[in-house]
Amino acid sequence: MSDTATVAAAPATPTKQTYTGSCHCGAVRYEAEAEIGGALACNCSICSKKGTLLALTGEEDFRLIEGADKLAEYRFNKHVIGHLFCTTCGVEPFARGVRPDGARMVALNVRCLDGVELDSLPLRHFDGRSR
Repeated sequence: MSDTATVAAAPATPTKQTYTGSCHCGAVRYEAEAEIGGALACNCSICSKKGTLLALTGEEDFRLIEGADKLAEYRFNKHVIGHLFCTTCGVEPFARGVRPDGARMVALNVRCLDGVELDSLPLRHFDGRSR
């Protein structure tokens, strides 16, 4: 038996499916339904420093399974996005915010999703630095 993890490549045509994710230490765990056909690489100051790659989903499609008591929030600039990180390991597995149309959303850190092969995802660059 190999100790190499099996990971799923992104589907050619994204379909909504259920993903699980967590912070590094596992204290914060979640489940989300999302169509992930790529990842968003934002160049704002925090995403650049942390190296997050994002996929967006509606708040109604996100379920925090464990670790609400382990999350701390950081807001900056216009205070539109609540960057949530684990107080034990410091990893930001997701953020919460509001889309321009007013809908509540969750920005999943694709690097924290279980079984997602990052190399298979096309990157779309977003200029968050100028906003």
